[in-house]
Amino acid sequence: MPEMQPEVWLRGPVEEVPALLQPVAHALLQAQEELHALLHDFPAELLWTRPAGVASVGFHLQHIAGVLDRLLTYANGQTLSKQQLQYLVTEGTASENITAAHLLHALDQQITHVLNILKNTDERILTEARTVGRSHLPSTVMGLLFHAAEHTMRHTGQLLVTARVVLS
Repeated sequence: MPEMQPEVWLRGPVEEVPALLQPVAHALLQAQEELHALLHDFPAELLWTRPAGVASVGFHLQHIAGVLDRLLTYANGQTLSKQQLQYLVTEGTASENITAAHLLHALDQQITHVLNILKNTDERILTEARTVGRSHLPSTVMGLLFHAAEHTMRHTGQLLVTARVVLS
């Protein structure tokens, strides 16, 4: 049996990530570890199961990756592209060709992308104003990055419960 490690936030700083962004990196890496641990060899026939009408494991995996992409776009001061809006519409759409491994790989790529952005973010811009969505709701770079971490963990928790229910 592999040795248990402390949670990611107790392992020290993530290399090259600015101090103020360490909690974001820690949360994303923790989610990634927990998702891989539970979903290794997850049965494809259960990926889109919605017990009691809750969101499926597949939806949560797609949604986490999509939200990270969208929130980074806003943090960068941009609006969503047509491709991002189309991805949003298709989140949770069942497909026999999509496996948990495929969705985990896509999520891994997105988390790697976010970590690279965090490493290259100057802490002096964290309080700069940004807007969100078509309504241009107010936020900041730090607010968007923090929400990326918080939203990821919220959906990770929901996914972990859903996965355990459908596996039982």
